[in-house]
Amino acid sequence: MKKIFKKKRIKAFRIIKENELGTIPRMLLSSLVVVSFFYSLPLVINFTNNQIESSAGFQNNSKAILAYTLNKQSNNSSKSQNLNEEDLLIDIYSLNNQEADTVRLDASTIKQLFEDTDYKLDDVRKKKLVKPIALTLLPAEIKMIENVKKRKEFFIQIILPLILEENKNISLDRKRLFNIINKSNNSVAEKNWLNKKYRQYGIPSRDLSILKRRMDIVPVSLAIAQAAKETGWGTSRFAQQGNALFGQWTWSGEGLKPKEAEKNEGHKVMRFNVLQASVRAYQRNINTHSSYRDFRLARAKLRDSGDALDSLILSGYLDKYAETGNEYVKVLQKIIKQNNLKDFDDAKLLPSSIALESLI
Repeated sequence: MKKIFKKKRIKAFRIIKENELGTIPRMLLSSLVVVSFFYSLPLVINFTNNQIESSAGFQNNSKAILAYTLNKQSNNSSKSQNLNEEDLLIDIYSLNNQEADTVRLDASTIKQLFEDTDYKLDDVRKKKLVKPIALTLLPAEIKMIENVKKRKEFFIQIILPLILEENKNISLDRKRLFNIINKSNNSVAEKNWLNKKYRQYGIPSRDLSILKRRMDIVPVSLAIAQAAKETGWGTSRFAQQGNALFGQWTWSGEGLKPKEAEKNEGHKVMRFNVLQASVRAYQRNINTHSSYRDFRLARAKLRDSGDALDSLILSGYLDKYAETGNEYVKVLQKIIKQNNLKDFDDAKLLPSSIALESLI
């Protein structure tokens, strides 16, 4: 055994001698670099994945809130998410759980309803007041309206109250938020409400500055333009069959498969039972997804300077909403300008009434 050991020791010595002693520091340094690299790599990856708007964003595709399902039976699969998906979407679930077999009014009935309630876009542009007519489904006949201008106006009439409703809800929440912030002491109810909103807007860090940026409206003209682009002014299969006004994606839930997609691969376009759920999901997406962080920063900057929320400015930060990038932004801006959609940005939703609800 001693002889064997001696031979091995001599052999090792010869290797060192042949490569010269100067190689020892280099070997040690190289080893240290390799070990450090593999040790730090997981930490770097983990840090990168979590460093999104103060560790409070999402990393999935920009057209999806999460790869979520609107089928409540599947919620258990989301418990492992860093942000509790049920907290983030519970109000959207409640909207979407309305009856799936909601009556679809035909186009003629809806037009008559608009006439009976004296709901005209020309009046809205002048008076800035909108009748609170919340339709649940798009009429199938909208595709048959050959006059492009009339089809566009009909589509706007349908979705305008829905967008204003969501903006109203957000504005009321935002007002309450600032009332809470400006108080020296908050009640238990106020603290509970604040914690609820942190969860709803996906902010585990409970950072008030992030909540103020996220809890804000999307300009009406911009929302209309995106809905028009994503649905072909209400004529797309996704809009007709799934109430999908904004083309949001899902990989795991109820949705419609794009015709060009592989049978068992890729995303689906999310399906909603009612149009209002689609609008709310869109708002939540814009206000929480990491892809729109710059949009929210630009919106906050306009707020701080006392300027109106300009859809032409803010649309420039939605290049990540579609694969076409800047071309998508140009299309949105063209839709806004050509259809004078900024006329609706300062429109207000009239209070509902028993008489109006009886007509609907």
